[in-house]
Amino acid sequence: MTLVIGTDEAGYGPNLGPLVVAASVWRMAAPADAAETVFATLAEVPGHTPPKPLWADSKTIYRGGHGWAALECGVHAALLLPGGQSIDSWQTLAAVLGSIGPAGPAAAEWSHLGALELPRVAEPASCRAAAATARTALDAAGVALVDVAARAIYPAEFNRLLASGFNKSDILSQATLDLAATVLQRVAADATVVWCDRHGGRKSYAGLVGRHFQAPLVQPLDETATRSIYLVPAARLRIEFSVGGEARLPVAIASMTAKYVRELVMQAFNTFWTQRVPGLAPTAGYPVDAQRWRNQAAEAIAAAGIADEALWRRA
Repeated sequence: MTLVIGTDEAGYGPNLGPLVVAASVWRMAAPADAAETVFATLAEVPGHTPPKPLWADSKTIYRGGHGWAALECGVHAALLLPGGQSIDSWQTLAAVLGSIGPAGPAAAEWSHLGALELPRVAEPASCRAAAATARTALDAAGVALVDVAARAIYPAEFNRLLASGFNKSDILSQATLDLAATVLQRVAADATVVWCDRHGGRKSYAGLVGRHFQAPLVQPLDETATRSIYLVPAARLRIEFSVGGEARLPVAIASMTAKYVRELVMQAFNTFWTQRVPGLAPTAGYPVDAQRWRNQAAEAIAAAGIADEALWRRA
């Protein structure tokens, strides 16, 4: 039995809100070297709005505020597959995915998450139907989605990591490999394949892979401009970091999950601040608009007593 893990992130570039990393974990009857072929056959599982697929790179499903129902239905359908549990609130989502909630002095900004009912737009019945259709296709291919997990790094923690000597790429790589190593411990397998989207401009990952998987030997198989591949013999593990990795289904579901969590967090963030600043336009947190938002909200930020280090992610 082979385990296939796909990872991706959302929120790598913004100054506001968290960086979110997610992973989807799959059990496959075929050997590890068949993973590419097996998952290629599953790229067109029917989606919320046919003929579009249920799962794909989050940027093709949800962009510029359009496609929220499809993104939400795809994530909820995926989360139904491992244990059949419906997600009806932020608390339930956090219980299933893991460490996605905020902590520390900036927690008030995210207070609206606690009352969030889910799904927000997608119909629960549509999500269940999509999950049933997907399960049939997965069963036919000899694969099963067995776990979905996520980790969110909010500004205060992000800035602490920067201050300790990490750069942005280090933070992303560490969070990704920590999550992959954690979910790998939950499921026994004869061999494991890990697919990651490329992390910024980083090309070499051998040292990071060795540390996170406690491997005395990491064999680089390829380190080019488009992909970096490593073999970890002691763990029976092959791990690949590739440009455009979201084309692979396990990475696509991680991409959608990370995007969904971050969007929910930013909706709560914008609700909190627009209630305090009449006429304040919401922000997605990316640099140019984040600076506009910061200038317009300056008085409210000071009144709330939220420190800059807990609000604004440094580069």
